[in-house]
Amino acid sequence: MSTVLESPSLQRQCSDAEWQARLRLAATYRVFHMLGWTELIFNHITLRVPGPDKHFLINPFGLTYDEVTASNLVKIDLAGNILSESAYPINPAGLIVHSTIHESVDDAHCVMHTHTTAGLAVACMADGLEYSNFYAAQLHDMVAYHTFEGITVHDAEKPRMLASLGDKRLLILRNHGLLSHGASVGHAFALLWTLNRACEIQLACHSMRGQTLPIASNIVAQSTRDSLQFDPRFGAGDAILDALIRQVDKIDDSYRQ
Repeated sequence: MSTVLESPSLQRQCSDAEWQARLRLAATYRVFHMLGWTELIFNHITLRVPGPDKHFLINPFGLTYDEVTASNLVKIDLAGNILSESAYPINPAGLIVHSTIHESVDDAHCVMHTHTTAGLAVACMADGLEYSNFYAAQLHDMVAYHTFEGITVHDAEKPRMLASLGDKRLLILRNHGLLSHGASVGHAFALLWTLNRACEIQLACHSMRGQTLPIASNIVAQSTRDSLQFDPRFGAGDAILDALIRQVDKIDDSYRQ
C-alpha cells in the first residue's frame, strides 16, 4: 500500500490565510468524494492562495480525493512550478485548464472541473443543456461551451478556451465534462452543483419515453433572477458547502492534517 506523505510542519511555514485556504479546499475534495464526483486520480479543484501573486493550490497527482489533506495540497504558479514541499507531481492537463482561468479571470478564485456521468453525457449531446427542468431554469445565460480539442495539455488551446468562456461562470467542455469558477469555493460549488443536477435530470428524462417539456424563456430568466443558490444575502453558495463539510466532518476529518 502506498503511503500518503504530508508535511506536518507546513502549517507553521505558511501564512494563516494560506492554511485556511488549504483547509477549505481539502474539505471540498472530501465533499466531492462523498458526492461521488470523482474520476480515479483525475480532475481538479483549484483555489488561489491569498496574496499578491497568482499562485494556486491543486491536488497531488496520484492521490484519490479522500486522500487529499490541507498539508499535501500542492502550491504552484501559473507555469506549473511547484512552490511547496510535495512528494507528488501535478497533472499537466489540470495545469492548462485551471491556470488559464486563474491567470485571466480576476475573480476566478476557485475553479472546479468534473467528469460526472450526467455532466459528460450532456456535454456529448449536440444541443447541450436543455432548459427543461427546475435546475437548468436557474442557469439562464450562465453557460458557455468549448469545442473538444483533445486532452488539454497544449498551451495553444488557452486563448480559445478563454474566448469560449467569455464572461460566463459555467463552461460545458464538449465531449469532456463540466467546469465552474467562482469568487469563492462555495460560489463555484453552488454553480457546479446546480449545473450537474440539471444534467442528471436531463439524463433521466432522456431515458424515458416521450418528449421533454421545455420551459418558456421568460420563465427561465425569471427563475434565474429569483434563485437563492448564488445570492450573496444567503451565502452565495458558502452556506451550502458549509453544510456538506459538516457531514464530511462526521465521517472523516483527516483532511485537516
